[in-house]
Amino acid sequence: MIIKKLSLINFKNHSEQSFDFSPQINCFVGNNGVGKTNILDALHYLSVGKSFLGNSDLNNIKSDEDFFVIESEIQNEEKEDIIKILQSKESKKVIKKNDKSYDRLADHIGYLPSVMISPYDSNLISDSGESRRKFLDAMISQTDSSYLFDLIQYQKTIQQRNALLKYFAKNRTFDKDSLEIYDDPISNFGTRIFEKRKEFVEKLNPIVQHFYEIISGGKEIVNVIYESHLFDNNFKELLSNSIDKDRALTYTSKGTHKDDLLFEMNGNSIKKIGSQGQQKSFLISLKLAQINRIKELTGKSPILLLDDIFDKLDDTRVSQLIELVNKESFGQIFITDTHKERTENVVRRINEESKIFEIS
Repeated sequence: MIIKKLSLINFKNHSEQSFDFSPQINCFVGNNGVGKTNILDALHYLSVGKSFLGNSDLNNIKSDEDFFVIESEIQNEEKEDIIKILQSKESKKVIKKNDKSYDRLADHIGYLPSVMISPYDSNLISDSGESRRKFLDAMISQTDSSYLFDLIQYQKTIQQRNALLKYFAKNRTFDKDSLEIYDDPISNFGTRIFEKRKEFVEKLNPIVQHFYEIISGGKEIVNVIYESHLFDNNFKELLSNSIDKDRALTYTSKGTHKDDLLFEMNGNSIKKIGSQGQQKSFLISLKLAQINRIKELTGKSPILLLDDIFDKLDDTRVSQLIELVNKESFGQIFITDTHKERTENVVRRINEESKIFEIS
C-alpha cells in the first residue's frame, strides 16, 4: 500500500495543501506550530478514520470554516483507489472509497494499516490501563474485522448493563433476571476478545525483544504481559460472582474492559526501573513489532508515521531506526522534524528517493 498523493482542505491549520509522495521516505520539516503533525494526523485519518490526537472531528475543521476534506490517491496492489473523508459542521463524517461511501467506519479499518510513533507514546507507560487497552484493540482491529465487530458489540452490551445497574440504584429496585439477560452476549463477545488478545500478545512478545536488542544494544529482557480476569475465571461466573459489587458501584466491575498490558524489564515494571532511554527504546520496539505483526497477518506493509522522532532519540539512534525500517521493507515512511539539514543528512544517506517538504 503506497500513498501517492494527499490533498487537504480546511484541515486544522491547513487551508489548502497537496503533496506528491515518494514510495519510500517522506519528511515534513519546519518550525514548531506550522502544522507538520497535522499532516501526519491527516494520514492517520486515512488509515482509521479519526485523529490519533483524540480530537473530535468537528474540532479538526479550520477556524471560521464549515468543513474539511482529506483526499488521497493510494496504490493498492495493481490498482489505484481514491479515499476521501468529508466532515462538515452540519452533518456526520463521510468516508468514501472510489466515490462509494462506507456504511460503517469499521468497514474501512484495515484497508490502509498504519503505525504511529510520537512523543505521546510515553502515555502508554505512564497512563492507566485504558490507554494500553485502546492500543491493543487498535493493533488487533487493523488485522481482524471480526475482532472489531466483537469489540463494538461487547462495549455496547456493557453500556446497556451499566445503564440498567444505574436505573436500579436510582429507583431503589433490583431484578436479577433482567440483569442476567446480558450475561450470554457479554460472555460470548468477551471470551472471543480475550482469546484473540492473548494470542496476539504471545506472538508479539518475542518480536518486541528482537527489536529492543537491535535498537538499544542492551542485554535487558523486556516483556509485554497480558493481564485479564479471564485467566482464572469463566466469564459467566465472573459476572455472577460480582453482582453485589456491581450493584454497589452501579457499573460492571469485571471483564475484558478491565484488561491491561504490563511492560516489564528484567521482571520489573519498566515504569519503575527503566531509564528514559530504555523506555523510549522499548516503546519504539513495541511499535516496530506491531508493524511486523500487521504485515505478517494481513500481507500489507503499514505506513509508518514518525512524529518528532529526533526529539525522542539522538541522531545516531534515529539513523539506525530509519535504516532498520527501510531495510526490513516495513512500508512507506513519513517523518516530521524541525531541522531540514539534520533530516536531509539522515534520510538521503539511507534512501535517495526520499522527499522533503518544507512546511511554513
